[in-house]
Amino acid sequence: MAIDKNNPLEQQNNPEPNGSSSEASARGRKKPRRDGKGSNTQTNNATAKKTASKTRSSAKGADKGSQALATTAIDPNLAVGDAADDAAAYAEGGIKAIGDQRIIPFMKIEKPMAILSIILVIGSIIAIAVNGLNLGLDFTGGVSADVRYEQSVEQTDVVNALADNGFDDAVVQYLGTSQELLVRLPPQSDNVDGLSASLSEALKLPNNDVEISNVNIIGSQVGNEIYLSSVLSIVLALACMLGYVALRFQFKLAIGAVLSLFHDAIVTIGVFALFGFPFDLTVLAAILALIGYSLNDTIVVYDRIRENFRRVRGITPRQTIDLSLTETLRRTIMTISTVLLVVLAMLFLGGDGLFWFSAALFIGLLAGTYSSTYIASSIPLAMGLSRDDFIVKVKPEFEEEIVTFNDPKMFEQD
Repeated sequence: MAIDKNNPLEQQNNPEPNGSSSEASARGRKKPRRDGKGSNTQTNNATAKKTASKTRSSAKGADKGSQALATTAIDPNLAVGDAADDAAAYAEGGIKAIGDQRIIPFMKIEKPMAILSIILVIGSIIAIAVNGLNLGLDFTGGVSADVRYEQSVEQTDVVNALADNGFDDAVVQYLGTSQELLVRLPPQSDNVDGLSASLSEALKLPNNDVEISNVNIIGSQVGNEIYLSSVLSIVLALACMLGYVALRFQFKLAIGAVLSLFHDAIVTIGVFALFGFPFDLTVLAAILALIGYSLNDTIVVYDRIRENFRRVRGITPRQTIDLSLTETLRRTIMTISTVLLVVLAMLFLGGDGLFWFSAALFIGLLAGTYSSTYIASSIPLAMGLSRDDFIVKVKPEFEEEIVTFNDPKMFEQD
């Protein structure tokens, strides 16, 4: 077949000898190359040196990254996920890459912290059993009186005036203003009328008239009922928390959360029993508030643990716990710092009415922050917490069945 010379494609493939290609070939070197290996030898050597230096720097960066990421023992089987793993990851926002993020190995000292927790709990139980609680008038019964002064008065002045007239161990609290007070006394032998007259005489202050509007005598039986109701309220709160966490997350996490809450409550009560601090309804309110705060802190950690179990691939459950605690550490520090500022302000500036309430909160906050990090996280890990606990395995609707025939005569040839 004849070739058309006017075809531009053929002209590109077969350039004419008088074109630019012939001119370029005519400008070839007449002298031999100096090194005999080509003019690009030095350039190639420089490029190779630069490439080697980049490789070494990238290797150093990889070493630093591997040191920053405390995931040394990576199971290759964990990086391979099935459809259920991918669906769970995408439901949480997609597969999460750690990169060179630094992970604090919280679980590295898991056993020493567990031993410390056991010692604290056992010591608290022994202190409660041996010393008992210094129960306030709310539990033991006594006398309460509503008092009003014409002018503002200090709580210490009222307590000293009562002590000078034979009314020891009095508790004085403000009722809205510095002129209205609630006076509580241990059980007295006088009747209501005689007690009202005695209190009117004892509460007199110079240049400040006093008026007693109400006097109530609380029996010991009522105090015992309040004590039993208080214990029942703590138990009921822990049971409700167990059900909530079990429904919201997983039963293993629920066990860890309830044990951490029990740890916080028993340690706080144990400190009050050990040092003989007065235990009244304000302290009980602080313990119930502490249970709510500690659970909130634990829920934040659990939510991040569930998210990382679904999104992060290639790390062990222990490393997933460490990663979750590391990511929530900043939030934990900021929360406990702001709450402690308020508690310390109430402790030193709130007066006698808020002193023991603030003291109980201060002790419980320290125990709660520690328990949310170690107890609430280490117990589920010891129970075998893994990714399978957070991923629902859906059985396919149709499964292929392989039918085998055991009759050898079917395969015989005629």
